[in-house]
Amino acid sequence: MDGVRLLRLGKRLTELGRAMVTEHASATLTPGEIAVVSDVYQHPGSSVQDIRVRTGFAQSHVSTSVARLRERGLLDAEPDPADGRRTLLSVSATARDYVRARAARPAEPLLAAALPDPAQARRAAELLDELAALLLPAPPPPAP
Repeated sequence: MDGVRLLRLGKRLTELGRAMVTEHASATLTPGEIAVVSDVYQHPGSSVQDIRVRTGFAQSHVSTSVARLRERGLLDAEPDPADGRRTLLSVSATARDYVRARAARPAEPLLAAALPDPAQARRAAELLDELAALLLPAPPPPAP
């Protein structure tokens, strides 16, 4: 496999993974809102300016999205202890639980939808499990 093919495969796997996590959310959230929630999920304690820089969106777009997401209970906000004029954002417990539940679903139904042959879908799932075992760090042990 060459580098370009590996990049294409990575992009396709990212698309499939994103579809698993955002499938239902995409029906209720705009792509920009999903991007903002995703950014804050990855960077808790972010300001609107931080999100703007990382996403490349206009500040007005980020501010509008944040306001809508806060109204829906998907983002929590608190004043920055170092600068009371800034607000720091984090993903709400409700949104975190939703993302975790969506991400924990098995990939087999999504692979079955992406591949017409059920045997190919099963084989793809097996290969992905094998790749994950080889390329990803072992998950941490469960907390007691």
